[in-house]
Amino acid sequence: MTLTLTRRTPWHPVLLILTLALWLATAGNLPLWRVIWQLPETQGWHAVLTVSTLVLAVLAFTVAVLCLLVWPRWLKPVALVLLALAASSSYFMQSYGVVIDASMIANVVNTNTSEALDLLSWSMLWTLCLGLVLPGLWLWRQPVRSVGSRRLLGQQLGTMVLALVLAVVLLWLSFQDVASLMRNHKSLRYMINPFNTVYALVRHGVGQAERSQQVLQALGEDAHVVLPVGKPGAAPLIVLVVGETARADNFGLGSYARDTTPELRQLQGAGDLVYYSQVSSCGTNTETSVPCMFSHLGRKNYVGNGARYENLLDILQHAGLAVLWLDNQSGCKGVCDRVPHADTHEQRGTALCDGDECLDEALLRQLPAQLAQLDPAKRARGTVVVLHQMGSHGPAYFKRSTPAMKAFLPECNSNALQDCPRQQLVNAYDNSLRYTDHFLAQTIHWLQTQAPEQPTALMYVSDHGESLGEKGLYLHGMPYALAPQEQTHVPMLMWFSKSLQQERGLQMSCAQAQASKPWSHDNLFHTVLDLSGVQTRVAQARLDMLSACDRKLL
Repeated sequence: MTLTLTRRTPWHPVLLILTLALWLATAGNLPLWRVIWQLPETQGWHAVLTVSTLVLAVLAFTVAVLCLLVWPRWLKPVALVLLALAASSSYFMQSYGVVIDASMIANVVNTNTSEALDLLSWSMLWTLCLGLVLPGLWLWRQPVRSVGSRRLLGQQLGTMVLALVLAVVLLWLSFQDVASLMRNHKSLRYMINPFNTVYALVRHGVGQAERSQQVLQALGEDAHVVLPVGKPGAAPLIVLVVGETARADNFGLGSYARDTTPELRQLQGAGDLVYYSQVSSCGTNTETSVPCMFSHLGRKNYVGNGARYENLLDILQHAGLAVLWLDNQSGCKGVCDRVPHADTHEQRGTALCDGDECLDEALLRQLPAQLAQLDPAKRARGTVVVLHQMGSHGPAYFKRSTPAMKAFLPECNSNALQDCPRQQLVNAYDNSLRYTDHFLAQTIHWLQTQAPEQPTALMYVSDHGESLGEKGLYLHGMPYALAPQEQTHVPMLMWFSKSLQQERGLQMSCAQAQASKPWSHDNLFHTVLDLSGVQTRVAQARLDMLSACDRKLL
């Protein structure tokens, strides 16, 4: 007896579409059905009826869409694409608790090779094999019956209408239960395969197309330096460190039980460092947060705004300052396009880099040479440097710290986070924060080695937080309205040299008093302008975290 994957009798196109729809609605949506089944509202026989209704409604709607859009000539290629989308999104939803929306697609599109490799695992390969390779191979080998165009048109459109009617009737019969479920658990709407991914892809593509057509609007062309440099070598040097995936809950300078920031704590004891404990991010992913924090719009006006404006770095450049962006991540997301910028690729092959990935100390090693290449006339007025960290980028947290920084063991050495014991996962993440602590302290020590009369400062803030298994969520990227505080509550600190404190009349006791107030990424734009000694009509004193304490710029 010979086993064959090919059916002898050719399939009618509508029957093959029904089979594909059945797979997508059931096996392709296992994460959705698993989440719904575990909800408190979906217990007992009444809940079984509600879940069954949802399954049938999704099946009917899938049949309707496929009958409308998928025809025999391109049925098999489209089917493979849909199977791939459903399998891949199911893996990430099941493994990390994420949902699929336009911002998540933006993350995928802007992921570099090293970040993509960190996501690969045997469980991902197994999911793709079961969800794509096996059903895809079976479907591809099935013969399809040839049906006359007019007859096929009537059959597919008729099936579509029947499926739509069935979907409407099912939802109408369970409207109250389904509406309550979707209203109380809004994330469910982002989990319906493959419509979630297709919709997110279209929305992202349309948004990118609209944005590319927008003319870049000038901003802050009136910017000027308020405090002129008194003597050579006394121009201010401000370092802004944009962290990656650091959540405030695990930051030692806050209320975390572990001391994940011992070196920064020593610097805090000297009285020159302020830690801001109540800071919220602009987004839950780098693609949103980084451009937003450098924008004058603030989160509410930035998100969904199609207009393109110059940003904070452009304004600093308008004021005549030297500006540099140095990257150890997947790019500046357009923020540094019009200013000098570089990355750590030059450090590859050194002890600080393993393949395409470098430890953050590579930024500090490369910084002096990059500063030397900036316009001397601009540097004589002042310099602002942005260091974009690799930080605690997941899921391979164990790669983000050196052996000397691994204070918490054993740690999770896998990128399949759901397979690691919870404490080992937290250990790996906390070790990455220990390395961030070391990197920031080293950067401050470097600033302290500059000329004694040179005013220097460091400002650090993470782009977003991270979920470490709370409520079944891992990583980040949840829609902001649904995101847990672990993904939006971020650490932020500022360090000021004695010379900068004296020049600006900065009262550290006043700055410390501001530390426990609620702040956000919205404040970064205006605070960095103040730190840099730049005034412009765009700046708003009420959003400047130092305005109450910086006497000479009032």
